[in-house]
Amino acid sequence: MRGHWFVLAAALLWGTTGTAQAFAPTGTQPAAVGAVRLIIGSMVLLTFAHFRGVLHRGIPWPLVPTAFASISIAAYQLFFFAGVARTGVAIGTIIAIGSAPILAGLLGYLWRKEKPRQKWVWATMVAVTGCILIMIPKGDVQIDPLGILLTFGAGAAYATYAVASKGLLDSHPPDAVAAVVFSLGAIILSPLLIKSNLAWLVQPRGLAVALHLGVFATAAAYVLFSRGLRSIPVASAVTLSLAEPVTAGFLGLLLLGERLTPAILIGMALVLSGLALLTTGR
Repeated sequence: MRGHWFVLAAALLWGTTGTAQAFAPTGTQPAAVGAVRLIIGSMVLLTFAHFRGVLHRGIPWPLVPTAFASISIAAYQLFFFAGVARTGVAIGTIIAIGSAPILAGLLGYLWRKEKPRQKWVWATMVAVTGCILIMIPKGDVQIDPLGILLTFGAGAAYATYAVASKGLLDSHPPDAVAAVVFSLGAIILSPLLIKSNLAWLVQPRGLAVALHLGVFATAAAYVLFSRGLRSIPVASAVTLSLAEPVTAGFLGLLLLGERLTPAILIGMALVLSGLALLTTGR
């Protein structure tokens, strides 16, 4: 069961992302935050992997899975931020998070012949339903076809990253996989910083947000995720990631003064029930 707990721990760290960004200085650009987060995270991952001695083992890196994983993790940042700008955070997050486990199950079966178990199907249905209840939009809903397509693309990118990384983990240590994939992803996104306003980084609060997102919500989280992904099916790992919105919901209640509604309470209970079903089988 260690793999399940590693992924759940990663999801808890990912769940701090929204709260951390809420403390960022006014005027901070989401796309720039995503790029800075990836760059800081990749630097930490490379340093960690170097000192653990896992980068120089002489094992060749397969081109296709490495390219797919790196491009996918970079594409997720672009698709997600562009999509939520058009649809709103609630709808965008529902589509991205809700589609990822289903797509991961499909890609895992097509790419790796990992046949989803009936337990996974039920757990995913329950957990995704809970996520929808947690993220029910408040106020007007923007139905933007391009925004919906972009956020669906974010879910597909995350699922592709998970499947491709699983292939790399067959022959490389988890820390090396995270370091290489995120470093290449950071290189892909680095041109975004050329025209971005980075004045927020010199403010103490902005720097603290960037360091938290890069060190904890990216580097530490993806080290844990890679270690967990190595021992459990792709579909199960992505479904377990649905603990992220529950964490974000709790932090919103505790730190941002958000209101607990019956829908959110039921949604949290459903997500936790789905995750319990997946991890215990009961």
